[in-house]
Amino acid sequence: MLTQLREIVEKVASAPSLIESLDQLVVSTCQAMKTDCCSVYIADHERHQFTLMATQGLTKPHHQVSLAFDEGLVGLVGRTAEPINVADARHHPHFKHMPGIGEESFGSFFGTPIIHQRQVLGVLVIQQHQRREFDESEESFLITLAAQLAMILAHAKAQGMWPDQRDGLHLIGSAASSGVAVAHAWWDDNQPRLDHVLPASCLDVEGEQERLSIAIDLASAEFRRLRKRFDSELHKETLAIFDLFSHLLNDPMLRKDLFARIARRDMAEWAIRQVVEAYSDRFANMKDDYLKERAQDIRELGQRLLFFLHNSEVHERDWDKPVVLLTRELTAAMLASVPRDKLAAVVAQEGAANSHAAILSRALGIPAIMGVDFVPELVHGRQVIVDGYRGDLLVNPNRHVLAEYRRLMREEDELAERVEQELGKATYTRDQQRVYIHLNAGLSADTSIAVNEGVDGVGLYRTEVPFLLQRSFPSEEEQTTQYRSILSIYRDKQVVMRTLDVGGDKPLPYLTIEEDNPFLGWRGIRFTLDHPEIFLIQVRAMLKASIGLENMDILLPMISGIAELDDSIALINRAYHEVAKYAQVHGQTLKRPRLGIMIEVPSILYQLPALRGKVDFISVGSNDLTQYLLAVDRNNARVASVYDALHPAVLHALKQIVETAGSMGIPVSVCGELAGDPIGALLLVGMGYRSLSMNTRNVARIKYLLRHISVLEMEQLSQFALQATFGDEVRDKITAFVDAQGLGGFIRAGKK
Repeated sequence: MLTQLREIVEKVASAPSLIESLDQLVVSTCQAMKTDCCSVYIADHERHQFTLMATQGLTKPHHQVSLAFDEGLVGLVGRTAEPINVADARHHPHFKHMPGIGEESFGSFFGTPIIHQRQVLGVLVIQQHQRREFDESEESFLITLAAQLAMILAHAKAQGMWPDQRDGLHLIGSAASSGVAVAHAWWDDNQPRLDHVLPASCLDVEGEQERLSIAIDLASAEFRRLRKRFDSELHKETLAIFDLFSHLLNDPMLRKDLFARIARRDMAEWAIRQVVEAYSDRFANMKDDYLKERAQDIRELGQRLLFFLHNSEVHERDWDKPVVLLTRELTAAMLASVPRDKLAAVVAQEGAANSHAAILSRALGIPAIMGVDFVPELVHGRQVIVDGYRGDLLVNPNRHVLAEYRRLMREEDELAERVEQELGKATYTRDQQRVYIHLNAGLSADTSIAVNEGVDGVGLYRTEVPFLLQRSFPSEEEQTTQYRSILSIYRDKQVVMRTLDVGGDKPLPYLTIEEDNPFLGWRGIRFTLDHPEIFLIQVRAMLKASIGLENMDILLPMISGIAELDDSIALINRAYHEVAKYAQVHGQTLKRPRLGIMIEVPSILYQLPALRGKVDFISVGSNDLTQYLLAVDRNNARVASVYDALHPAVLHALKQIVETAGSMGIPVSVCGELAGDPIGALLLVGMGYRSLSMNTRNVARIKYLLRHISVLEMEQLSQFALQATFGDEVRDKITAFVDAQGLGGFIRAGKK
């Protein structure tokens, strides 16, 4: 049976069209199951009906055969979303006679839904003249077949081959940069592909090494040119993207590995593919969003080297009107290849929302969608709408949809102009209560952060990136220099530095850790306490960097119990006394930094009172707290829909934290994605939080929104949220409230 199942799926998947796929399916299923009839009904969710699309055994008339969602046995299967096995279909209360197709000659009926991501795409039916119930093996075969068909049909739907897609294609991806654009699409696939490079050897080793050297020099020059080109448009922290590429190109280990491959007589192209894939795999296997997507940066670097192996310069196209750039993988070089005033939006088949290309898109204000499964031939040259809030790509939209999106674009322009005017002002709510807005430093951890006048400081500086970019643990001196540069830039503002957060899900290249469940494994403070020598070096470096600046706080990640906190404090005290003596010798004084912990492991929720006298502040990591409370890996596409920061359990935990911290007089902030989300920010301030830390792109809007709503109103919203049963209730309530305030543009109908 498994062989037959595999053969059917392969035949269906290889068919050139949806109709041919379904025709192949019904014929092959009848043969495999030795049944008299097999039919496929496809769901049309616009018309609320199932349409007979293919059959072997029934008579398919010239007119369309359809059943409403509430009609017949097929409708019953679709409504209940479960299989139905009937020995005598004609006498079943839900049976509906469809004249002209010959169904009355069949006695038995077995139907199973075809479901993808909780949506019924269709119903697969087998029938026999004999009146009998199908046995368990037959049921199992058809249910398994339907489950495998779901992916094939979902792909067909994404390609625009679905019956209810009459007004053009509606394709869905991952929203990477907010905004809306309307323009004609342009497909660009000129980037060389690493996976197309095949093993090849060379005879002239010196010649290949020279080719590689020239390609490295040309790529370095390009990244310097791109940095200069964007110098007037971007903050320095975004320009750090190009500094990272230059750093990687000059990395002695990367160069050594590349030239070593050629020395073994590999051609330059093959050497690049092997080394780049090895480096990118190291990052790709990490669970952390930011670090995982650094793998794409390594691959982009490899692609540019491949390009310059065969091209000595980049030829730019002349654009006469704005376009939506379509590409397989979006790169920083691609974004630079189209003048800013001619680039309406970008859509990529691959990539994710935290890639450097996506970050660059956000910094440039270009709407972007990643991971869209489109057929270039069906989109190139067509008028499209890019919805960077929802992650939607609409191809050939009708005039009504176009008019609505053009209205949204006008609103967007007006809103952006308003919020930027007040970016530098301190944040006070409408009833004059102060809220502090801090920055989460992510990308900037690669090199440096530029002063951002719109924030009150850095609420989370991630120290682990320098550890991951090297081949060995950075020395105390190297770390001190790194931290000093950050603290100096924010000389008059506090910087919260989180200690090393690596482990099972973020393995260091020079310390392999293999675990079955890295999220519950050897990571965060558990790792550093097991390696006190690493922890002490880092804390000493932090303390030395703070001498004379006195604007650093220390934050401990992944604390799950008081014992871990006490052990950490003992090591920090030891490091403090050592550095205090060092400072005294140099005629300086070391100020003891404030100490805080991340609240992200649910167990610490039950030990909050024990934190009194041990910590100076608390920072809530809403991303991991949500993940652990709901037992959901948000990087796993199969369960990502379950991840909901507005889940009642998460909201009640957040309320408990702020109330307990307030009763103990311990300052508390939130540094997860929830703080930078308009709905989340309103709820958090309503619960009592007065310090929020977020990514740069969210600062202006959150500050503007908070200025135009009173704390009393936010408290009422949070009270409603804490009584709600479902997260969607909260979204609907707050969206309606914000709309009523004339601030509807701040919350778009994005995906959960």
